[in-house]
Amino acid sequence: MLDARLRPLIDPPLNAVGRVLAGAGVTANALTFTGLALGLGGAGAIALGHLGWGLALIIANRIADGLDGAVARVRGPSDLGGYFDIVADFAFYVSIPVAFGILSPANTLPALVLVASFVLTGVSFLAFAVIAGKRGATTEAHGKKSFFYSTGLAEGAETIAVFIAMCAMPEWFGGLAYAYAGLCVLTVIQRSAMAVSTFRD
Repeated sequence: MLDARLRPLIDPPLNAVGRVLAGAGVTANALTFTGLALGLGGAGAIALGHLGWGLALIIANRIADGLDGAVARVRGPSDLGGYFDIVADFAFYVSIPVAFGILSPANTLPALVLVASFVLTGVSFLAFAVIAGKRGATTEAHGKKSFFYSTGLAEGAETIAVFIAMCAMPEWFGGLAYAYAGLCVLTVIQRSAMAVSTFRD
């Protein structure tokens, strides 16, 4: 919901750093895997009870995720890079609720519900992208991407905001997880309605 609106604010500084990194020989895939390692490290820190470190590594993951796209825009995007990027994103997204589930047994059920909602959201997102791509649809609302990005209520910005809130207020994890899982389900419904409208023959 917020991703497309944030792009005009975050793209200029990311692109500036991306040009420097690309000039130094850094590749987008290297940044993607670095970001994944940082994100999974953040999940590990949360699981061990080090929420401050977890939060710091979550933020570092998002910076690396933004920079891989900036470098790709300089060096030229690739289908393989797009594949690695989306897989790394969802691996990171799933790891955080799992980490909170490990942190406390009371978090297990809400973490499971949240992970299930992420799976549903991811499936709807990728299915829409495949069919939109098959039909030749294009959009740059989220910047230049390797495949079609459909807009939804729950996107990257909202997910990171929820993760930050969970790290800052771990005692509210259950409520936050259930609420955000509900938003993810609404996103699936919204995207399905958009699919009915867009793909109707």
